[in-house]
Amino acid sequence: MTIIPVILSGGAGTRLWPLSRSQFPKQFLSLAAQNTMIQETLLRLENINVSSPIVICNESHRFIVADQLTQVGMEKPFIILEPVGRNTAPAIAAGALKALQVDGDAVMVVLPSDHVIQNRAAFVHGVELACQTAADGSLVTFGIKPTVPETGYGYIKAQVSADAEVFPLERFVEKPDRATAQKYLDSGEYFWNSGMFVFKATAYLEELRRFEPAIHESVREAYDKAAVDVDFIRLDRDCFAASPACSIDYAVMERTDRGKVIPLDAGWNDVGAWSALWEVNEKDQNRNVLFGDVIVHDTEDSYIYSQSRLVATVGLRNAVVVETKDAVLVADRNQVQGVKDIVEELKRQQRHSSVEENQVGVRPWGSYESIERGHRYKVKHITVKPGAKLSVQMHYHRAEHWIVVSGTALVRNGDQELLLGENQSTFIPLGTIHALENPGKVPLELIEVQSGPYLEEDDIIRFEDRYGRC
Repeated sequence: MTIIPVILSGGAGTRLWPLSRSQFPKQFLSLAAQNTMIQETLLRLENINVSSPIVICNESHRFIVADQLTQVGMEKPFIILEPVGRNTAPAIAAGALKALQVDGDAVMVVLPSDHVIQNRAAFVHGVELACQTAADGSLVTFGIKPTVPETGYGYIKAQVSADAEVFPLERFVEKPDRATAQKYLDSGEYFWNSGMFVFKATAYLEELRRFEPAIHESVREAYDKAAVDVDFIRLDRDCFAASPACSIDYAVMERTDRGKVIPLDAGWNDVGAWSALWEVNEKDQNRNVLFGDVIVHDTEDSYIYSQSRLVATVGLRNAVVVETKDAVLVADRNQVQGVKDIVEELKRQQRHSSVEENQVGVRPWGSYESIERGHRYKVKHITVKPGAKLSVQMHYHRAEHWIVVSGTALVRNGDQELLLGENQSTFIPLGTIHALENPGKVPLELIEVQSGPYLEEDDIIRFEDRYGRC
């Protein structure tokens, strides 16, 4: 039996992923502060004989994901890029089509990358049992044994039997109010919906074609027309965008008669919300979780995170405060699910930079961090790995000024080739073909000042590129 992990990359932390592990916000590390969450998702399967993973992510996160996987020895993963978001049913369908190319009888272990699992042994036992169960064509999901009447999760009702480890799936239910959640907890028949699944790729695609043929057809066409770009599989944009946006729960699991539930008691937590990060992290004497430059007074049961400046609180109870370089969130800890409504409002106002633009960008050659932006100018901190080179390129709308902070830069500036050390600089006029390389043994760091009427990342014409991006 070929077991293939399929990782759905997203959720908590995608806008705050790191330049390096030391800069990674602690709440997106494992509880032991060793690995990032996507790394932990894969490493908790290390005692199971699994094949190379399939990771499904947004195109803008492709280099971050590839770098994170390389750090933990995943040298040849399959990374599928979603050109647009269409929820989990189409994403998993793309993973299933790739799994079939690896092995026509492959079993998929579908895992979101933003979960915490504290009891790895219990998790491994559950996955092994699920793989055995899925061998007959069953579609298995994990039901988390509820500990409190949680209203932030969906629930699964199973036909519970005292002498069985695997239960028939009866139905999914939406997030309940507190009184209903208490009834679910008391009954012993309901579980939290984990969002983790195990099934054969063939079984999933059969049920998807049965219930949602439009999704099946669109994703298959998008996969058949996909382009392979270095280490990435780029789904066809138009075909994938034509797919209805739908979750796996609604598209398949709520309607199939092949569903099974395996109870899982493994210290699970979905940290897709800031409130969950309060739950899984160590608290001070006032039950606060504090990160960064934070001062609190008369504050209890709160999560306070500072990325770039001092955050001070007075008289807060049960709050979430998150400060980043481009935005500040203040919310009641019991109402952070409403953040999605704020995101929708930002989209309605066409404030795309607040929703989509990362301050940190990871590339195969290194990374950049946006420091400042104003009218007709942008300032970046650029880090280039030893031996790495940016593409030979040109811009139509902007000029650039590079100042070396540390390391050595080999620069092509038009017809010139320059070797620059610390405190040296060069100016790249608009329309000039240029390139940047780190010929040294230590990281190259420089400050880039862009100026011009248009400063977006798509103003770039590549002539040569080591990473196949021309």
